[in-house]
Amino acid sequence: MSIDQQLKNLDSLFPAGFNENQKAQAKTLFLKNLSLEAHRFYGGKMQTLPKCGIYGFNWLGVWYTPGVSNISTTIRDDNDASFALSNRGNLVAVVSDSTRVLGDGDCTPPGGLGVMEGKAMLMKYLGGVDAVALCVDSKGPDGKNDPQRLIDFVKMAQHSFGAINLEDISQPNCFKVLDELREACDIPVWHDDAQGTACITLAGLINALKLAGKNIGNAKIVLLGAGASNTTIARLIMADGGDPAKMIIFDTKGGLHPDRGDIRGDKRNYRKWELCEKTNLGKVTDIAEAMKGADVLIALSSPGPDTVKREWIRVMADKSIVFTCANPVPEIWPYAAKEEGAFIVATGRGDFPNQVNNSVCFPGILKGALLVRAKKITDGMAIRCAHSIAEFSEKRGISPDNIIANMEETEVFVHEAADVAEQAIAEGVARVKLSREEVYNRARADIASARAIVEDMKKLGHIVEPPAELMETALAKAIEAVQKKT
Repeated sequence: MSIDQQLKNLDSLFPAGFNENQKAQAKTLFLKNLSLEAHRFYGGKMQTLPKCGIYGFNWLGVWYTPGVSNISTTIRDDNDASFALSNRGNLVAVVSDSTRVLGDGDCTPPGGLGVMEGKAMLMKYLGGVDAVALCVDSKGPDGKNDPQRLIDFVKMAQHSFGAINLEDISQPNCFKVLDELREACDIPVWHDDAQGTACITLAGLINALKLAGKNIGNAKIVLLGAGASNTTIARLIMADGGDPAKMIIFDTKGGLHPDRGDIRGDKRNYRKWELCEKTNLGKVTDIAEAMKGADVLIALSSPGPDTVKREWIRVMADKSIVFTCANPVPEIWPYAAKEEGAFIVATGRGDFPNQVNNSVCFPGILKGALLVRAKKITDGMAIRCAHSIAEFSEKRGISPDNIIANMEETEVFVHEAADVAEQAIAEGVARVKLSREEVYNRARADIASARAIVEDMKKLGHIVEPPAELMETALAKAIEAVQKKT
């Protein structure tokens, strides 16, 4: 059977005898196999191209020396001119020490390049934002990862970028890196694993609760995992009306609560301790107990598929909402959660219904921040972005298997950018003031241009199609691997 180049309807490619679990495993293996071969075929996925015209070699005297001397002295006299006279105004650094890459742990600094280049690609294609991957070694003389080295690196590099996107930094270092840089830098510093995941999760939760006929302030919410993502999700949910008394958060040692001396005694875990003080006042330590009557489960913990147990879902409240968003494999397969009574199930993957993935968030929020040259991205801007996504999705129609917009819906990024820029201006963190219509039109034009460039390069042969056998081999290996397990 031939494989659709758009990789749609993958389930139809697997043997008829495969059950749902085998199909899910085979899809994951196929995408991993194809990823390796496709990256090898293209030599990665990003490149650098001029945005200006070169109409003859004499123009190099304009774009470079001697003409460019005038750019240097102009920026010297007014540093803010760098946003308009260079690509800084639309350029993001994707910075990582690669110590927690997806669910694969510490991959060494260059091991994070695949994800960081992927982030850069999504920013360009979805948000019209240029980005560069910067994977750095944060180890100190003692061989341990030192958050201060990341902080110092970003402080030094910030003058070349309009924003910083922190990525895949292990906890607890990630908390200190983000909080210090948000205050120290004069450009937005955004930790997508934390703020981006929290933003899109809140957006999905808003619409899921509407469909279930529930209210965020009355919902009992259990969070499995207490890393950068879930701790920030909890904070944003509370900021948007969630009741901390109805929230229970679990890390690898049990429930977070005021008696957790191991967290209180480690100053690096100050973000977790804040949640210990506010949530789970009943001091529940067993997740099976916590799940009884829960309206919502938000899991961002260890990859599954057996991290979340079927019996936990079974004892949740009527019309329960289950977000299992570990990468690359969700904590429980969606079909299994549905079989146990879940009303709405979401994952971080696009090959299942209800993808709750920060790729629907970060291109738009960064575009909006860049267009008004924001000095930071506040929690208020993140919450505004979440509501922007939820409202856009509701207007075009939502259902239990379609709670929020996906990456194919270009307009959602444009709306996000406009709403976020408006919020930045309202909070006084924008350098320039643009109307909502101006931001909307510029974001829409930039996104259209980015996509058109890719299509033009494909048509002209500068981006060649991957050979069919590359996909066929990846599929055959996936099927064979699953068959061997049975």
